Parts: sequence; structure tokens; C-alpha cells
Amino acid sequence: MLEVLERLYPNATTELEHRNPFELLVATVLSARATDASVNKATPALFARFPDAASLAQATPEEVEPFIKNIGLYRAKARNLVLLARKLVEEHGGEVPVDKAKLQQLPGVGWKTATVVLGAAFKVPGIAVDTHLTRLARRLGFSDKSDPEKIGRDLERLFPREKWVFVHHALILFGRYRCTARKPQCEGCPLWEVCLSRGAW
Repeated sequence: MLEVLERLYPNATTELEHRNPFELLVATVLSARATDASVNKATPALFARFPDAASLAQATPEEVEPFIKNIGLYRAKARNLVLLARKLVEEHGGEVPVDKAKLQQLPGVGWKTATVVLGAAFKVPGIAVDTHLTRLARRLGFSDKSDPEKIGRDLERLFPREKWVFVHHALILFGRYRCTARKPQCEGCPLWEVCLSRGAW
């Protein structure tokens, strides 16, 4: 499966548009229960107005809301982003910490977001699990767990550590564009022979 994924997505990376770790952190927080496409539409104007943690820390949630109003849960996310920025300034000099525990102490940042940011921004090995990976883990037989962290640990046991960040991004692309939730494109699928769910659709 890893060989197939490397052929399909040799340059797999996040589809969240960003220029630095701060922008990736903000975009990842916004992506919870939202599509990457909707986040990418909102962030250019947001980052033009608030380019770093220091500027965002000076804002109020009400000032942030208009930039992200088309993203789900935008009021809660605006509040979290302001609090997150203030904590970055107060405790980390305005920089994104390269530490999962410290990241998870930031408002709006859980295990998945921390793992995504560490992997995509700093190449720290880890497999974050979203809805796509949860679905694929069951279909492909990687894990029978329902908790994302437990699924992530199962995946990390199966793949080489140096491939974890790649596997995370490649499986998301595979789940987003090929092995979709409702109508997976099984015909001609390069993983057909090893898929435990083949013939189910």
C-alpha cells in the first residue's frame, strides 16, 4: 500500500494554504468541521489583516468573525484564535511551539491539530487522523478502533516512522478524491487487490 501511495501522491502535502507555521496553525484550527477549500477562501484576507500572532492577539473575536463567517462554528473559532494568539505571544514569544503538549494547551488545538501542524510545518513524525483516515482505516483493515488517537497509533505501528507525515497526507488525498464516503471509485482502484472492502459497493 505504501508503494502504491508513493506512486499516486509522490508530493503529498496539506491542501491548507499557508506560508509559515503560524498560518498553518490558524488554518488547521479553522478546518475543524470545515473543508480545506472553505478555509483557503477565507485565510488570504484574514492573514492580510492579521499576519502574525502579535496582530491577532490585539484583536477581538468580533473583529475576526467577518473574515471567517462562511466557515462552520465561526464564532467559537474566532474566540479560540484570539485566545490562541494571545497565548502564543505571552508564553512562546509569538512563535508556534515545536512541542505537542504545548500545542495542545492552546485554545482550539487538540491532538489532531497538533499532530498536523508538527508534521506539515516541522516534519515531526506523526499520523493525524481525520474523517478520511477513520474511514480508510476500517475499509483497508488498518484499525478497528473508533477513537482517532488509537487509530493513529495503529497506523504508526504499521508504517515506517519516517513515512508517517507522508502517509497522513497521502491517505487524506486518497480518501478525499478516490475512496470517498458515499461513492468510492472502486473500478480501477490501485488498492483493489489488497482492500478488505472490495465488492462492498
